[in-house]
Amino acid sequence: MSQPLLEVDELAVHFASTAGVVRAVDGVSLSLSQGETLAIVGESGSGKSTLARAILGLEPARAGRIRFAGKELPTSAAARRELWRALQMIFQDPDASLNPRMTIGNAVAEPLQLRRQLRGAARVEAARQQLHQVGIDPSLYDRYPHELSGGQRQRVSIARALAVQPQALILDEAVSALDVSIRAQILNLLVQLQSELGLAYVFITHDLGVVRYLAHRVAVMYLGQIVELADTEALFTDPQHPYTRALLAAVPDIDPNSALVTSRLHGELPSPLSPPLGCRFHTRCPEVFQRCREEAPALLQLERRSSRCFLAGQLPREPAGS
Repeated sequence: MSQPLLEVDELAVHFASTAGVVRAVDGVSLSLSQGETLAIVGESGSGKSTLARAILGLEPARAGRIRFAGKELPTSAAARRELWRALQMIFQDPDASLNPRMTIGNAVAEPLQLRRQLRGAARVEAARQQLHQVGIDPSLYDRYPHELSGGQRQRVSIARALAVQPQALILDEAVSALDVSIRAQILNLLVQLQSELGLAYVFITHDLGVVRYLAHRVAVMYLGQIVELADTEALFTDPQHPYTRALLAAVPDIDPNSALVTSRLHGELPSPLSPPLGCRFHTRCPEVFQRCREEAPALLQLERRSSRCFLAGQLPREPAGS
């Protein structure tokens, strides 16, 4: 097997506050191969976005290692700028990530000059081609972001990220703010770009319908930790962590003949300032028993998956929505 493009090993990101230490990410390990889509899912506050920012070096890591294309993540700002050529991020809100005083053409052309040393007419032509690649009419080159729709603005954000010819994109809730029909168009665009360019994606979302369509593998995060990591189809058809089952049960099902799902999620997410002892999910888990309250389970390796549960591999199949 070829070496993974991205490797994250026991990554931890903690924040100091007046109330104590917030364990936003607490010992996360994962990998991403070239041309693969890894989805990261979980409730708000589970640490998904902090993990993404830490991978890019936008948040300092307290512990752990990150390797990209076989190289350790550099610590100096200059060296990290080299990493950003190969690893780009698409944010949830294009309004916040695009400069409102810069035309969309100049927004795409700027990295072409900074990273690929293109200037003059060559830079403009390359920017027009980049806009066309993501489905934006090059005639809109001189438009400002507020003159475009939300879907068009997100396409511009993708074009700008692709301008430096990256190997991988981190997409943080990149379609969650879009209308359903526009969301489908952007997802189809991402699939097309992945096929054409061989891109790898880390796709952060709370929408499990999107995950099943786009992802090859899924990492489920809860309170700063990965609790299940599996091939997409295996995770949807036979989840082996109670939290994963609860997330799948929350997906709306319009089929009146579908079986009733029993694994419902109750209670609130505990504070990362003071994670529960033992298994972090035990305060909300329908399968909890005494060992869960006393001992923290390790990430158990199973066929086609890993699960942070003492019952992993023993949970019976149950309908989990689709």
